[in-house]
Amino acid sequence: MNRHGIDDPIAQRRRALGAMAAATGLALTGCATTSAARRSRSGAPEGGEEGGEAEVTPGEDLMQEHGVVERILLIYGETARRIEHGEAADGAVVRSAAEVFRRFVEDYHERTEEQAVFPRLEAARRELGLIATLRRQHQRGRELTDVIARLAGGASGGAAELAPVLRAFERMYRPHAAREDTVLFPAFREVVGRGAYRELGERFEAEEHARFGEHGFERTVAEVARLEAALGIDDLARFTAP
Repeated sequence: MNRHGIDDPIAQRRRALGAMAAATGLALTGCATTSAARRSRSGAPEGGEEGGEAEVTPGEDLMQEHGVVERILLIYGETARRIEHGEAADGAVVRSAAEVFRRFVEDYHERTEEQAVFPRLEAARRELGLIATLRRQHQRGRELTDVIARLAGGASGGAAELAPVLRAFERMYRPHAAREDTVLFPAFREVVGRGAYRELGERFEAEEHARFGEHGFERTVAEVARLEAALGIDDLARFTAP
Protein backbone atom coordinates (compact mmCIF):
# COMPACT_ATOMS: atom_id res chain seq x y z
CA MET A 1 0.00 0.00 0.00
CA ASN A 2 1.71 3.26 -1.10
CA ARG A 3 1.36 6.65 0.53
CA HIS A 4 -1.61 7.42 -1.69
CA GLY A 5 -3.50 4.41 -0.34
CA ILE A 6 -3.09 2.40 -3.54
CA ASP A 7 -1.74 -1.13 -3.50
CA ASP A 8 0.69 -0.80 -6.43
CA PRO A 9 3.06 -3.75 -6.94
CA ILE A 10 5.00 -1.84 -9.62
CA ALA A 11 5.72 0.94 -7.13
CA GLN A 12 6.75 -1.67 -4.54
CA ARG A 13 9.22 -3.17 -7.00
CA ARG A 14 10.63 0.23 -7.84
CA ARG A 15 11.11 1.05 -4.17
CA ALA A 16 12.97 -2.23 -3.75
CA LEU A 17 15.21 -1.37 -6.69
CA GLY A 18 15.90 2.04 -5.17
CA ALA A 19 16.87 0.47 -1.87
CA MET A 20 19.29 -1.88 -3.61
CA ALA A 21 20.88 1.05 -5.43
CA ALA A 22 21.43 2.87 -2.14
CA ALA A 23 22.95 -0.24 -0.55
CA THR A 24 25.51 -0.68 -3.33
CA GLY A 25 26.38 3.02 -3.47
CA LEU A 26 25.21 3.43 -7.05
CA ALA A 27 24.77 7.08 -8.07
CA LEU A 28 22.43 8.10 -10.87
CA THR A 29 23.27 10.94 -13.22
CA GLY A 30 21.46 14.13 -12.29
CA CYS A 31 19.78 12.70 -9.18
CA ALA A 32 20.56 13.89 -5.68
CA THR A 33 19.39 10.65 -4.11
CA THR A 34 18.78 7.08 -5.20
CA SER A 35 17.06 5.53 -2.21
CA ALA A 36 13.41 4.74 -2.97
CA ALA A 37 13.92 6.02 -6.51
CA ARG A 38 11.22 5.03 -8.91
CA ARG A 39 13.43 3.23 -11.40
CA SER A 40 17.01 2.67 -10.24
CA ARG A 41 19.24 0.88 -12.75
CA SER A 42 20.95 -1.28 -10.16
CA GLY A 43 21.98 -4.31 -12.17
CA ALA A 44 24.11 -6.92 -10.47
CA PRO A 45 26.00 -6.02 -7.27
CA GLU A 46 29.65 -5.02 -7.49
CA GLY A 47 32.07 -7.91 -7.68
CA GLY A 48 29.99 -9.68 -10.34
CA GLU A 49 27.69 -11.48 -7.91
CA GLU A 50 24.49 -12.82 -9.36
CA GLY A 51 21.04 -12.47 -7.89
CA GLY A 52 18.92 -9.55 -6.76
CA GLU A 53 16.45 -7.60 -8.85
CA ALA A 54 17.02 -7.24 -12.59
CA GLU A 55 17.69 -3.69 -13.72
CA VAL A 56 14.80 -1.64 -15.10
CA THR A 57 15.59 -0.74 -18.69
CA PRO A 58 14.59 2.32 -20.74
CA GLY A 59 12.24 0.18 -22.84
CA GLU A 60 10.54 -1.16 -19.72
CA ASP A 61 10.18 2.37 -18.39
CA LEU A 62 8.51 3.53 -21.58
CA MET A 63 6.14 0.55 -21.58
CA GLN A 64 5.19 1.18 -17.95
CA GLU A 65 4.35 4.74 -18.93
CA HIS A 66 2.10 3.29 -21.63
CA GLY A 67 0.12 1.82 -18.74
CA VAL A 68 -0.82 5.41 -17.81
CA VAL A 69 -1.92 5.94 -21.41
CA GLU A 70 -4.12 2.84 -21.29
CA ARG A 71 -5.79 3.87 -18.04
CA ILE A 72 -6.60 7.32 -19.41
CA LEU A 73 -8.01 5.67 -22.53
CA LEU A 74 -10.24 3.63 -20.22
CA ILE A 75 -11.57 6.88 -18.72
CA TYR A 76 -12.15 8.30 -22.19
CA GLY A 77 -13.86 5.13 -23.41
CA GLU A 78 -16.19 4.92 -20.42
CA THR A 79 -17.13 8.59 -20.77
CA ALA A 80 -17.85 8.16 -24.48
CA ARG A 81 -20.01 5.09 -23.71
CA ARG A 82 -22.08 7.03 -21.19
CA ILE A 83 -22.64 9.91 -23.61
CA GLU A 84 -23.59 7.51 -26.40
CA HIS A 85 -26.15 5.83 -24.11
CA GLY A 86 -27.63 9.06 -22.82
CA GLU A 87 -26.12 8.67 -19.36
CA ALA A 88 -24.59 11.45 -17.27
CA ALA A 89 -20.93 12.17 -18.03
CA ASP A 90 -18.54 14.04 -15.74
CA GLY A 91 -16.73 16.66 -17.80
CA ALA A 92 -14.47 17.59 -14.90
CA VAL A 93 -13.06 14.05 -14.80
CA VAL A 94 -12.38 14.09 -18.53
CA ARG A 95 -10.74 17.49 -18.34
CA SER A 96 -8.50 16.33 -15.48
CA ALA A 97 -7.58 13.20 -17.44
CA ALA A 98 -6.67 15.37 -20.43
CA GLU A 99 -4.45 17.51 -18.18
CA VAL A 100 -2.63 14.39 -16.94
CA PHE A 101 -2.22 13.18 -20.52
CA ARG A 102 -0.81 16.53 -21.55
CA ARG A 103 1.59 16.81 -18.64
CA PHE A 104 2.86 13.26 -18.32
CA VAL A 105 2.38 11.70 -21.74
CA GLU A 106 2.68 14.46 -24.30
CA ASP A 107 5.11 16.82 -22.55
CA TYR A 108 7.28 14.10 -21.02
CA HIS A 109 6.84 10.56 -22.38
CA GLU A 110 6.39 11.52 -26.03
CA ARG A 111 9.09 14.17 -25.88
CA THR A 112 11.45 11.48 -24.58
CA GLU A 113 10.59 9.32 -27.57
CA GLU A 114 11.01 12.21 -29.99
CA GLN A 115 14.33 13.37 -28.58
CA ALA A 116 16.02 10.12 -27.52
CA VAL A 117 14.40 7.19 -29.30
CA PHE A 118 13.30 8.29 -32.77
CA PRO A 119 16.57 10.07 -33.76
CA ARG A 120 18.73 7.04 -32.95
CA LEU A 121 16.56 4.75 -35.04
CA GLU A 122 16.43 7.29 -37.88
CA ALA A 123 20.23 7.58 -37.85
CA ALA A 124 20.42 3.79 -38.16
CA ARG A 125 17.80 3.84 -40.95
CA ARG A 126 15.49 1.61 -38.92
CA GLU A 127 11.66 1.72 -38.86
CA LEU A 128 11.53 5.01 -40.77
CA GLY A 129 7.95 4.61 -41.98
CA LEU A 130 6.73 3.68 -38.51
CA ILE A 131 8.50 6.64 -36.92
CA ALA A 132 7.00 9.05 -39.45
CA THR A 133 3.53 7.76 -38.56
CA LEU A 134 4.22 7.93 -34.83
CA ARG A 135 5.37 11.55 -35.12
CA ARG A 136 2.19 12.49 -36.99
CA GLN A 137 0.09 10.74 -34.37
CA HIS A 138 1.86 12.55 -31.54
CA GLN A 139 1.01 15.85 -33.17
CA ARG A 140 -2.57 14.84 -33.88
CA GLY A 141 -2.94 13.65 -30.29
CA ARG A 142 -1.88 17.05 -28.99
CA GLU A 143 -4.47 18.70 -31.19
CA LEU A 144 -7.18 16.33 -29.98
CA THR A 145 -6.19 16.89 -26.35
CA ASP A 146 -6.86 20.59 -26.86
CA VAL A 147 -10.30 19.77 -28.26
CA ILE A 148 -11.09 17.31 -25.45
CA ALA A 149 -10.12 19.82 -22.75
CA ARG A 150 -12.23 22.52 -24.40
CA LEU A 151 -15.32 20.37 -24.88
CA ALA A 152 -15.09 18.78 -21.43
CA GLY A 153 -14.86 22.19 -19.81
CA GLY A 154 -17.82 23.63 -21.67
CA ALA A 155 -21.58 23.44 -21.29
CA SER A 156 -23.42 20.15 -21.24
CA GLY A 157 -24.37 20.66 -24.87
CA GLY A 158 -20.79 19.83 -25.86
CA ALA A 159 -21.21 16.21 -24.77
CA ALA A 160 -22.49 15.11 -28.17
CA GLU A 161 -19.35 16.52 -29.80
CA LEU A 162 -17.06 15.11 -27.13
CA ALA A 163 -17.92 11.43 -27.53
CA PRO A 164 -16.63 10.99 -31.13
CA VAL A 165 -13.42 12.87 -30.28
CA LEU A 166 -12.79 10.56 -27.33
CA ARG A 167 -13.43 7.55 -29.55
CA ALA A 168 -11.03 8.85 -32.21
CA PHE A 169 -8.36 9.46 -29.60
CA GLU A 170 -8.82 5.98 -28.16
CA ARG A 171 -8.78 4.35 -31.59
CA MET A 172 -5.49 6.04 -32.50
CA TYR A 173 -3.55 5.54 -29.28
CA ARG A 174 -4.24 1.85 -28.63
CA PRO A 175 -2.50 0.62 -31.80
CA HIS A 176 0.04 3.44 -31.47
CA ALA A 177 1.26 2.23 -28.07
CA ALA A 178 1.07 -1.43 -29.09
CA ARG A 179 3.26 -0.87 -32.15
CA GLU A 180 5.82 1.01 -30.07
CA ASP A 181 5.92 -1.77 -27.47
CA THR A 182 6.30 -4.60 -29.98
CA VAL A 183 8.30 -3.04 -32.83
CA LEU A 184 9.86 0.32 -31.96
CA PHE A 185 11.30 -0.35 -28.51
CA PRO A 186 12.87 -3.73 -29.42
CA ALA A 187 14.52 -2.09 -32.46
CA PHE A 188 15.72 0.77 -30.25
CA ARG A 189 17.41 -1.67 -27.88
CA GLU A 190 19.17 -3.41 -30.78
CA VAL A 191 20.48 -0.14 -32.19
CA VAL A 192 21.72 1.47 -28.98
CA GLY A 193 23.82 -1.27 -27.40
CA ARG A 194 24.13 -2.29 -23.75
CA GLY A 195 26.32 0.50 -22.35
CA ALA A 196 24.48 3.36 -24.03
CA TYR A 197 21.15 1.74 -23.18
CA ARG A 198 21.96 1.87 -19.47
CA GLU A 199 23.18 5.47 -19.72
CA LEU A 200 19.95 6.46 -21.43
CA GLY A 201 18.01 4.82 -18.63
CA GLU A 202 19.80 7.04 -16.13
CA ARG A 203 19.06 10.10 -18.27
CA PHE A 204 15.38 9.17 -18.46
CA GLU A 205 15.20 8.86 -14.68
CA ALA A 206 17.03 12.13 -14.09
CA GLU A 207 14.62 13.93 -16.43
CA GLU A 208 11.62 12.43 -14.70
CA HIS A 209 12.90 13.52 -11.29
CA ALA A 210 13.60 17.03 -12.59
CA ARG A 211 10.06 17.35 -13.91
CA PHE A 212 7.95 15.51 -11.36
CA GLY A 213 10.03 14.85 -8.27
CA GLU A 214 11.29 11.55 -6.91
CA HIS A 215 7.94 9.75 -6.92
CA GLY A 216 6.38 11.45 -9.93
CA PHE A 217 5.26 8.24 -11.61
CA GLU A 218 3.54 6.95 -8.47
CA ARG A 219 1.77 10.27 -7.98
CA THR A 220 0.62 10.26 -11.60
CA VAL A 221 -0.75 6.73 -11.29
CA ALA A 222 -2.51 7.70 -8.06
CA GLU A 223 -4.05 10.72 -9.77
CA VAL A 224 -5.40 8.57 -12.59
CA ALA A 225 -6.71 6.04 -10.05
CA ARG A 226 -8.68 8.78 -8.31
CA LEU A 227 -10.27 9.73 -11.63
CA GLU A 228 -11.19 6.08 -12.23
CA ALA A 229 -12.76 5.96 -8.79
CA ALA A 230 -14.77 9.11 -9.54
CA LEU A 231 -16.27 7.28 -12.53
CA GLY A 232 -16.79 4.07 -10.56
CA ILE A 233 -14.47 2.07 -12.84
CA ASP A 234 -11.65 1.51 -10.36
CA ASP A 235 -12.59 -2.11 -9.53
CA LEU A 236 -10.64 -4.31 -11.94
CA ALA A 237 -12.90 -7.28 -11.18
CA ARG A 238 -15.82 -5.63 -12.95
CA PHE A 239 -13.97 -6.00 -16.25
CA THR A 240 -13.69 -9.78 -15.94
CA ALA A 241 -15.37 -11.47 -18.91
CA PRO A 242 -18.59 -13.31 -18.00
